[in-house]
Amino acid sequence: MKSEAGGRLIEELMRFKPDGLTANGWAVSAGVSRTIWADLRRHGNPSRRTLERLLAAVGSSLAEFEALRVGEAPPPGPIGNALADRGLGWRGAALASIPVLATSVTGEWGERGSQIDVHSIDRAKVEGQADRPTALAGDRDAYAVTVAGQSMWPRFRAGRRLLVSPAVAVEVGADVLVELKGDRLLIGELVGRSEAGIELRQFNPDATFAVVAGEIEAIHKVMGEAI
Repeated sequence: MKSEAGGRLIEELMRFKPDGLTANGWAVSAGVSRTIWADLRRHGNPSRRTLERLLAAVGSSLAEFEALRVGEAPPPGPIGNALADRGLGWRGAALASIPVLATSVTGEWGERGSQIDVHSIDRAKVEGQADRPTALAGDRDAYAVTVAGQSMWPRFRAGRRLLVSPAVAVEVGADVLVELKGDRLLIGELVGRSEAGIELRQFNPDATFAVVAGEIEAIHKVMGEAI
């Protein structure tokens, strides 16, 4: 007989499974029996320790797992039945805030008349904290920066805080933060990408810029403005 609670728990756990591992491979890497999935389907009652091991093996935690359930309707029946530890419950944990890193405009990039603002970032200096949306509940490396120039106005005004995720895949058409060598940043819309580098668009004035691959340390997705 299948357990409805166990099936639901498996679906939620699979959000955390790395792409390069099978479910059984994940269990083995966590030091958990491969029968965990069959046991869950039948009984739906893993121990708290089993869940902690599975999540720790992929760099997560029970608190992050619970956080993803914030805002979801509770399942029918006593939620505590999904765990052997019936006192645990599934009340959503408060989401940890996101650090706002110190940023400032330190120069311009591009040809005269169509430059894009270059920001600098001080990762050792946290200027404040921003609320974490549920979409970034499991992204421990998410951070926020403050827009200090006018190159992305009116999309992003100076003084607004932008949420940035190193974990979310970046696609053409997305707003991105490009880390250059020397702790410099460019913020713009990604309009082209190749092995040679990227094309980045700003809005004020409207212009595109080529950034060669050798200058780029990382490209992170801008998830939107912090509330």
